[in-house]
Amino acid sequence: MRKILPLLCVLGISAGAFASSGKATLDQRLENSRVIIDDIMNAPDQGIPSSIMKQATCVAVVPGLKKGAFIFGGEYGQGVVTCRTGHGWSAPAFIRMAGGSFGLQIGGSDTDLILIAVNNQGMEDLLSSKFKIGADAAAAAGPVGRNTQASTNLTLKSELLTYSRSRGVFAGIDLDGTVVSQNSDDTEAYYGAPHGFDQILKGNVLPPDSSKPFLRTVVKYFREAQQE
Repeated sequence: MRKILPLLCVLGISAGAFASSGKATLDQRLENSRVIIDDIMNAPDQGIPSSIMKQATCVAVVPGLKKGAFIFGGEYGQGVVTCRTGHGWSAPAFIRMAGGSFGLQIGGSDTDLILIAVNNQGMEDLLSSKFKIGADAAAAAGPVGRNTQASTNLTLKSELLTYSRSRGVFAGIDLDGTVVSQNSDDTEAYYGAPHGFDQILKGNVLPPDSSKPFLRTVVKYFREAQQE
């Protein structure tokens, strides 16, 4: 945490961002994530390919990742993830993403991120307490276009395919060096009791009613991809 705080100050992000969020904030995060998926999948020329959605084992969305730079560059965001189980898609769990880079750079942006796990190892990555993209988990910028066929080589070598939307432009993105970690505080705040990520994402916890619009949206596009 001590190493992260100076970076957060540069980005204008307070240490309070690491505190647990209230239920209303978490409900809104789920709703924002639902809208992002809907918007992207309804853009035929820019959506996630059906061939990717068809093999998705987990879908993670981070609305409004904060990115900024002034000598130090960095990013911080909070998101949500659901995974495919033997009886549908799991209740959501909450994640954090953080990363940084050095360089003489200046500027900032708000970026929506989507991570698609395309195999069981990608799912295991998201079940872990923390991992670094590119070091602990193989990831690649995902192909774009609903009818685009993802290359076999790409999906065989990658556990996660990564996408971003900034200023209305949707594209694959290189997230090497970004750390993804469980947000246990927000997950406990949402459920009102502690639940392990493994327990939630393997389908052993019932989804709260407020998460169902988000889950229905994921299910909708997964099923459509299966039928194509």
